[in-house]
Amino acid sequence: MPTGTRRRAREAALKVLYQMDVAGFRADEALAQYWTCFDVEAEGDEYAGELVRGIEQSVEDVDRAIRDASSRWRLERMTHVDRNVLRIGAFELLRCRDVPTAVVLDEAIELARRFGSEDSPSFVNGVLDKLARTSRPGDGGSEDTCT
Repeated sequence: MPTGTRRRAREAALKVLYQMDVAGFRADEALAQYWTCFDVEAEGDEYAGELVRGIEQSVEDVDRAIRDASSRWRLERMTHVDRNVLRIGAFELLRCRDVPTAVVLDEAIELARRFGSEDSPSFVNGVLDKLARTSRPGDGGSEDTCT
């Protein structure tokens, strides 16, 4: 899958996760509404769906990893954007071994830059970098895809 396709998928996933966070929708409902309401390219739909459904299914593990890596910030006090950018990054670090660590961090920082506050990119970088050091020491992960 081309890099631009995954970037668009992550952006779509962020928007859907934000909707789930704010409105309380389930993944399939939020995804269906997103694809219906926005004129989006089909390219990347599958990966966006994998991210959103995967995060929904493993949100306790993902959130625990974020909490452990962000000891100074409670998850509930983070902005919706920062929290969901971190969820995407944490999920990819923990479950998507086919995505290199540097790519996960770069893409999360870019999402934070585009959709978050002025402080979001450095905050996201700090939390995900700490998580990467504990979850992927040496970045020697397998070639498994997201699970």
